[in-house]
Amino acid sequence: MTKTMKWLSVTMLLLAVFRLAVASHETLLSIVVFASGLLIVAQAVRSRKYLWAIGFLAIALLFNPVVSIALSGRDVLWLNGIGLAAFLMAALAFDGRPAPSYR
Repeated sequence: MTKTMKWLSVTMLLLAVFRLAVASHETLLSIVVFASGLLIVAQAVRSRKYLWAIGFLAIALLFNPVVSIALSGRDVLWLNGIGLAAFLMAALAFDGRPAPSYR
């Protein structure tokens, strides 16, 4: 499910960056990115990859649909772009498996 949510977030953020269909549905975008971010945080903590967890916790908080942050149009575009880059990296590089232990 996490992999599906990552790619759903990538798709929605890509549409938002190019100001296509999702741009007018900011609440839906926020809910999907927020939920996906929290799923990645949980996966990262289980895998002991705490930098990923911190990064996606920040993204989840910025896209929080309950307590939204008032941003200008340009800032929203930057935020969508940063979110897109982060979710692309997570979808391509973060596998969620625990790091090997060399004890």
